Amino acid sequence: MLLIGPPGAGKSMLAERLPGILPPLDPGEALEVSMIASIAGQLSDGRLRRRRPFRNPHHSSSMAAMIGGGMKARPGEVSLAHGGVLFLDELPECNRQVLESLRQPIESGRAVVARTNAHVTYPARFQFISAMNPCRCGHLGDPELGCSRAPRCAEDYQRKLSGPLLDRIDMHIQVPNVSVADLDLPPASEGSTEVALRVARARNLQKKRYQAAAGDNPMVETVRLNAQADGKLLEAVATPDDEGRALLRQASERMHLSARGYHPVLRVARTLADLENSAGVHRVHVAEALSYRRLRTVG
Repeated sequence: MLLIGPPGAGKSMLAERLPGILPPLDPGEALEVSMIASIAGQLSDGRLRRRRPFRNPHHSSSMAAMIGGGMKARPGEVSLAHGGVLFLDELPECNRQVLESLRQPIESGRAVVARTNAHVTYPARFQFISAMNPCRCGHLGDPELGCSRAPRCAEDYQRKLSGPLLDRIDMHIQVPNVSVADLDLPPASEGSTEVALRVARARNLQKKRYQAAAGDNPMVETVRLNAQADGKLLEAVATPDDEGRALLRQASERMHLSARGYHPVLRVARTLADLENSAGVHRVHVAEALSYRRLRTVG
C-alpha cells in the first residue's frame, strides 16, 4: 500500500496502527519470526515472539540494512518484518538502488543475500506499507502553501519511483489533509477492536479455503492468504461473476494493466469479498479493487 498526502494528514499514524488490527502470530509463524530474530541477535529473552513485527527503517538505510548482508550475511529489514509490516516513510527520499532491491522480496516473499563467503535465502513475506508527499514541498494544489514550481516539482519528485516498483504496490490511497474542523468530529462508529475482528474472520476464512484447496498437493499448503495465491489457484478462488469479469476486461484495456497489475486486482477483490463474508467476487468488489490501482497524483 502507498499512502499519498500532504504533511500532517496522518499517513504515518495510519501505518503504525495497522499491526493493531492484525491477529497474533500462529505457532508456525511465531517460530519463523523468532528464528529470524535469533539469527539477527534480537531475541534476547529466548522466548517465541507472538506479536507481528513492525519495522520502520529510516529512508537513509543502506542496501545491507534493508535486504541483509555483512560478514555473517545477517537478515535485513525485509526479513525482520516477515509475518508483519515493513513501513517506509518518505518513500521517494530512499536510495534508488535500495528501492529497486525491494522488488524481488515484495514479489517472491524471499530475500537472497549473496556474499563471497555466504549465499543465504531468508523468508521475507511482509505487508509493505509506504507513504509519500505528492511533491517535495508537500502541498501540491494548495494555493497558499504550494511552491511556485508546481506541477513540475511534483513530476520531478514522483519520478524517483520507478514504474516496476509502483506496479508491485497493490493499493494507492490518497490521504486528504486534516482540517481543524475534522478534529471536532465525533468518534468513528467502528474502532480498531471491531475492525480486528473482521480481519481475523476474513483471514480464518482464507486459511480454511486454501487448506481445502491443498488436498494432496504439497505446493498449495504454504498458501495461507489471498496475497500468496497465484496462477490457477488465484483464478479458481477469485474469478469474478460475469459483470465483474466484464468490468475487469474493460478496465484492463483503459488502464493498460499489465499481467503483474491484473492479478493484484483479483487478490484485493477477493479480500474485499471475504471482509463482507461474500462467497463470490462481484462487480462491486472489482470496482473498489480497481479504484486502488496506481493514481495520477500530479496535476
